[in-house]
Amino acid sequence: MKQSKYDALKLENQLCFPLYACSREIVKRYKPFLDEIGLTYTQYIAMMVMWERKSVNVKELGECLYLDSGTLTPLLKKLESKGYVTRMRSDKDERNLVVAITEDGEKLKDKAVEIPYQIAGCTNLTPEEGVQLYGILYKILGKTP
Repeated sequence: MKQSKYDALKLENQLCFPLYACSREIVKRYKPFLDEIGLTYTQYIAMMVMWERKSVNVKELGECLYLDSGTLTPLLKKLESKGYVTRMRSDKDERNLVVAITEDGEKLKDKAVEIPYQIAGCTNLTPEEGVQLYGILYKILGKTP
């Protein structure tokens, strides 16, 4: 059968679509676990950075999460209102806003620690396939994991 120049526009021929659909599906699978600890997925990934770094410049946090300031600002305000982080101007440079984890934010880590294991059981991937996919996705992002 002859291919049309418009075949490139078929949804089934797009790499972006299964990536988009899988991303939505994975986030949907996180929801019941995150509901238990009172976080959205975006709040959860921000807290993952905070658990690791304890304190981070907002610009760096945005780069880690691939989020712009328009998304980050309300997210951080919400985390601050929950008592998990504080936001303050840097002593070294007033233009920089620094986010720091609070004691309550650290305590939340104990509630969240099982979530990655619970999610791993929600995918149809072998551990080897998970490692392969992880590497491929970071390759697309132009980063090494």
